[in-house]
Amino acid sequence: MADLAAPWRDDGIDVHERRASVRTPGAEREGMERPLPVVPEPGQESVWDYPRPPRLEWSDRHLRVESAGVVVAESLGGYRVLETSHPPTYYLAPDACDESRFSVGDGRSFCEWKGVARYWTVTVDDHVVEDACWCYPGPTGSFAAIADHRAFYPSRFRCFVDDRIVVPQPGGFYGGWITDDVVGPFKGGPGTAGW
Repeated sequence: MADLAAPWRDDGIDVHERRASVRTPGAEREGMERPLPVVPEPGQESVWDYPRPPRLEWSDRHLRVESAGVVVAESLGGYRVLETSHPPTYYLAPDACDESRFSVGDGRSFCEWKGVARYWTVTVDDHVVEDACWCYPGPTGSFAAIADHRAFYPSRFRCFVDDRIVVPQPGGFYGGWITDDVVGPFKGGPGTAGW
């Protein structure tokens, strides 16, 4: 099974040292080759089998997000976005969130696949996490189902899938949720911009 503390390792061999012979589109500009994917074991998925452009799908897994020891969002299902080289990003419905903890943040961003995102700040007593989750109020057609659903950065919260703690996607820019049933290597860390 993949080592979550070092998801880029495959049986102790750093896959960044072993390169696939196929270069990622645009890799020539970045000077990067696509890494050799970790082979999934039974019950695991490889992020290298996920599509590009990304796909939206329903998941009936138990999702929970905690801030300062308080559950701020919880659901017995949610949507996940699957994209090549990224761990899944989960989106929870607004009614899964404790609205008393959320306020609209200042952040805005644009995704070529989903459209314009709005960010939220989460407050639990004196603990304030600014622009720590986001939603798409008017997503593009194929992502219409996640309108106003919230995605959380697991680097800023304690996130769980089926009561198992999530490891954040490397780098802090993306919001993917790494669990022991997803293998990489994962985009986000230094040197992965061309993946």
